[in-house]
Amino acid sequence: MEQPLQDQIVVARAIAATVWGVPAVNFEAMYQAATALGGGPNQIVYWSRLLDWQNQTLTPNPDAVYLMAFIDTSGGPMVFEIPAATANASITGSIDSAWQTPLTDVGPAGADAGNGARYLLLPPGHTDPVPEGYIPVPGETYSSFALLRSNLTGGGQDAVRAAVDYGRQTRLYPLAAADHPPETVFLDAYGRMFDATLPTDSSFFDLLDRRLQAEPWLTRDAVMIDQLATLGLAKGTPFARDQATRELLTRGVDAAFGWLGQRYEEAFVPGFYPDSRWALPASRELITALENGYRDPNSYPVDARGLTYTFAFFAAKKLGSGQFYLMAIRDRDGNRLHGAHTYQLTVPADAPVTLYWSITAYDRDTHTLIRDVEWASRSSNTEGLTSDPDGSVTLVIGPNPPTERPANWIPTSPTGDFELLARFYGPTPALFDKTWRLPDIEPT
Repeated sequence: MEQPLQDQIVVARAIAATVWGVPAVNFEAMYQAATALGGGPNQIVYWSRLLDWQNQTLTPNPDAVYLMAFIDTSGGPMVFEIPAATANASITGSIDSAWQTPLTDVGPAGADAGNGARYLLLPPGHTDPVPEGYIPVPGETYSSFALLRSNLTGGGQDAVRAAVDYGRQTRLYPLAAADHPPETVFLDAYGRMFDATLPTDSSFFDLLDRRLQAEPWLTRDAVMIDQLATLGLAKGTPFARDQATRELLTRGVDAAFGWLGQRYEEAFVPGFYPDSRWALPASRELITALENGYRDPNSYPVDARGLTYTFAFFAAKKLGSGQFYLMAIRDRDGNRLHGAHTYQLTVPADAPVTLYWSITAYDRDTHTLIRDVEWASRSSNTEGLTSDPDGSVTLVIGPNPPTERPANWIPTSPTGDFELLARFYGPTPALFDKTWRLPDIEPT
């Protein structure tokens, strides 16, 4: 085969492999960030305070106490205990496979319905009987992760400490040691860089190879075996490519992310409401596929999945039960949100939530928390937040703090674009029937 044609095939297959592999690389990037802090499998990374910008995961929630459990069942089933919810403490969370396919939700919106439970994570192909007293969670991969938000019931450090203490009641240990469980290892990541941004060069394939070597091939992905072999990725074979090939792989990754970036722009039309800039940041086909584990033989939305996991991580088994999201990348007039400008957003009274709402600003290019800002978001739990006379809350978003109501300010960086994500925890019907509407962001 002539070399120019061979090079074209490598680039083309690298583009396809990148789009397909984003969720696994996203997972691996988070796991590598945990290991860089000294963590390992079957341990729980947590933040002892609300997140700051040093958490560089994709669109994280800085208004809840985060816990991330990295679970490995290659040595046998693992028990993951979730504590019962109380009037002042609850967890909203899910357990996902290494491909970020949701396996189950946990907490009040999950399988335990807030009663607490011992979830039993099973390795792929596990056929042994499940002991009584466990909720079985069959795995499609040996590795999985749980994303838990220990919900705050108010503002201030006392509320944060209470959420941390409650979250640390979770337990993770092997089923084989269930009679005398060892202490769960908790690793505090607060104040330390946790960089899980996605690589956009050939190192993308180094992370993908690590995950491919550790996991079984899924039937739905068998078509990729030969495709990846062309790029030097094959089970049981070290991934080592020369510089010329790595340059081709980088071209493929760059082209794939460029194309996904274009699709990202298109994803916000139509909006969630008529003539609105707010949109649900995931396609309906993907949401359905995630909820049913890709069981529909006529649907495998790889492109939509790849797009979603370039700006987010984790998926809920039942979106809308425990949480719901809307995202905006443009203001009311259709202009991109830029950090050098000042905007306002009014959250109307009687927000459709039983827990809280929040608005967070992210770097538009990386989809991470904006670096070096004082805080990234405001929520209905924010201490000192000031309401308008009608019960609504007007937020100011921009590079400089307002002279009035400083607690209502969301800071931005004047050097780049940003995006806003609205979260609704414990959403109620008024959100979905759209009798309550979040207005567009207004330039001031």
